[in-house]
Amino acid sequence: MSAAVAAHSAPVTSAPHQVRASSVFFALLRRDMRVARKELVFFLVRTTMQPLLFLIVFGYLLPKMNFVGKGYQTALLPGILAVSLSLSAIQSVALPMVQDFGWTKEIEDRLLAPVPTQLVAAEKIVAGVIQGVIAAAFVLPIARLVMGPIPDLTLSHAGEVLVIVLLGSLAFSSLGMWLGTAIAPQQIGLMFSVIIAPMLFFGCAYYPWRGLDVVPVMKYLVLVNPMVYVSEGMRGALTPAVPHMPLYIVAIALIVVASGFWTLGMRSFYKRAIG
Repeated sequence: MSAAVAAHSAPVTSAPHQVRASSVFFALLRRDMRVARKELVFFLVRTTMQPLLFLIVFGYLLPKMNFVGKGYQTALLPGILAVSLSLSAIQSVALPMVQDFGWTKEIEDRLLAPVPTQLVAAEKIVAGVIQGVIAAAFVLPIARLVMGPIPDLTLSHAGEVLVIVLLGSLAFSSLGMWLGTAIAPQQIGLMFSVIIAPMLFFGCAYYPWRGLDVVPVMKYLVLVNPMVYVSEGMRGALTPAVPHMPLYIVAIALIVVASGFWTLGMRSFYKRAIG
């Protein structure tokens, strides 16, 4: 009798509630997007200031002074969009990773979430992709406003533009994950001087890749630069009249680059997380 009473009076513990990994993923993503929305002005200034300055100088002032031809604007605009997208995607992932693993240790709270460690890294990369798309969408209308009518600019290939933007953002966001977890916090300045700066100037952003036909060695050396494919993809989709790299080659290259940086970024994140 006493055993039955004890069994009846014992507290009933329900099975632990299973939280789906997708729910945690989107909760983390909503949190990052909410933070980004609160800092939207600073985010846009940080990622678009350099491209906008290039637009004003090379896209408006120099054509006005007849130092460059009007056609240069057509070649310049897609490259400026590529720079905005790439800088935004890299910085949106790399800088928070350096801070989180370096001194704030905020990433430790995320690693306690009931999801695989790689899913935390994937969420950061997806957040970087979204911010890369926002940066490109922000710069395009401003570029049109600054430079005025742009010869041969067309939005009739919006689907191709979207594919290039998404693949480019994914590639550079994954690169940001790799750099942000592989570089020590005290060496982060090297990332901009040794990696980012050469990538910008040799990424065919300010000149078409086909223009390097006059320098054959450089034409093929720059193919190791992932920004070349984003710039040429944007050029082929927005200004198809300008000589450009075939879009199918651009798409294949960006898929390969994004897959490679994704793998490197995931491995580097995992090593830092369990280290």
